[in-house]
Amino acid sequence: MKNTLNQLKMTVPSRPAAFFLMKITQALLDDLSARAKASPRLRMNLDLRNSEADQSQRMLNAIEPGSRVPVHRHRTTSETVVCLRGRIVDELYDDSGNMCNSVELYPSGPVALLNIPLGQWHTVRSLESGTVILECKDGPWEPLDPDDILL
Repeated sequence: MKNTLNQLKMTVPSRPAAFFLMKITQALLDDLSARAKASPRLRMNLDLRNSEADQSQRMLNAIEPGSRVPVHRHRTTSETVVCLRGRIVDELYDDSGNMCNSVELYPSGPVALLNIPLGQWHTVRSLESGTVILECKDGPWEPLDPDDILL
């Protein structure tokens, strides 16, 4: 996948080489979805940061129905989710593990983007094969602490 992503990065003529124009094509989304289907986790992500020095989290996440994402929270960042294709439901939970809200996202749906607040327990489920979402968070990636996994 790194070769594919590097092929999508093009320098912008009027900018220094560190600035890239990145085109995310339908072929790339198809490839990412195929990799998710072949993965035991039924998910596959693609890092969209400019470099490893980039202190943000921006990624595409292909997620197939049946993929299990534990109910979790992020204590240092909110999470922004956009459904690029397919259909997902984000489920929000209270501290006792009770689902308190759910929001369905799909490209032509009434909800175009969801910003999950810092500290909010949540999970995501794919409702259609071929689903790809864009996820953005602040700061560098850190593995979830066991205290940040609810279910």
